[in-house]
Amino acid sequence: MNTSSTDSHETTRRPEAPDRNLAMDLVRVTEAAAMSAGRWVGRGDKNSGDGAAVEAMRKLIGTVAMRGVVVIGEGEKDEAPMLFNGEEVGNHHGPECDVAVDPIDGTTLLSKGMPNALAVLAVAERNAMFDPSAVFYMEKLAVGPEAADVVDISAPVAENIRRVAKAKQIEVSDVTVCVLDRSRHDQLVSDVREAGARIQFISDGDVAGAIAAARPDSGVDMLMGIGGTPEGIITACALKCMEGELQARLWPKDDTEREQVRAAGHDPERILTTSDLVRGDNVFFCATGITDGALLRGVHYRAQRCTTQSLMMRSKSGTVRLIEGSHKLSKLNEYSELDFKHGEPTARYGLLP
Repeated sequence: MNTSSTDSHETTRRPEAPDRNLAMDLVRVTEAAAMSAGRWVGRGDKNSGDGAAVEAMRKLIGTVAMRGVVVIGEGEKDEAPMLFNGEEVGNHHGPECDVAVDPIDGTTLLSKGMPNALAVLAVAERNAMFDPSAVFYMEKLAVGPEAADVVDISAPVAENIRRVAKAKQIEVSDVTVCVLDRSRHDQLVSDVREAGARIQFISDGDVAGAIAAARPDSGVDMLMGIGGTPEGIITACALKCMEGELQARLWPKDDTEREQVRAAGHDPERILTTSDLVRGDNVFFCATGITDGALLRGVHYRAQRCTTQSLMMRSKSGTVRLIEGSHKLSKLNEYSELDFKHGEPTARYGLLP
């Protein structure tokens, strides 16, 4: 049998793409981060909680069968612990992947024991994710599939609200807009209310808010405002899986950042769509709740066990899974230097002398 043509094909084939078998391995990563961070809920120390989540995520992601590179991660913006940009993750076998991580989306929520803190992770094929360089914020407009084709971030706020109302066949007065509670949004809040719509404020963690905008019966119809770029890339991955839409514009906070944007070859006025922020159609998104919220239930500790709830999505199949987990506390110390059995933090994270 002549195998020369086969051999030639094998040597020129495209790089291996992320496989569906990655899904459960990725959930294990966010579960580990959530369980490690869960003991810090309400302790008032967001960096130590973030450090515990980062350590657990780094350890578990090293077991995933992929050759991943962190394209964008949380940490540089607020000098918190982080999985750094450019860090290689995975076990160095399998598909080449871009990875976006946020071990805790909502560190302040975690430290104060407030709802909606999540551990989140997104994976796509190599070179699929947009790299915003050194710009930490972007203006965002997120909607679900019904309104994905009608919104325009450059249009007036009232116009986008009217378009969403029409697409969803509801009254403008029934439209609810999710907005981060920040002083920079004073004009946006005024515009939304003047248009006749309602506002749902969130204190942190706009990934959950954007996903809520794309989920039916969530009570949220759209998300608007300025938030973090790491969260923006991760949100784009989630909305691609849900057939929603995220439109964004980079938001340099000063002239230095504006120059960095231009030096990196980006146009700060360019409107970025979901497909600009993450290309292709083989995207994974997963999140595990740390504190209870509208999207997911948080980590709950019981005698000798704890429970988790996770959301797993893949764009290629359109599958959305809600995953319930029950974990033995005696196993959790493999993920972090915490005494999970008794809930006492070690000195490594700064609470004990």
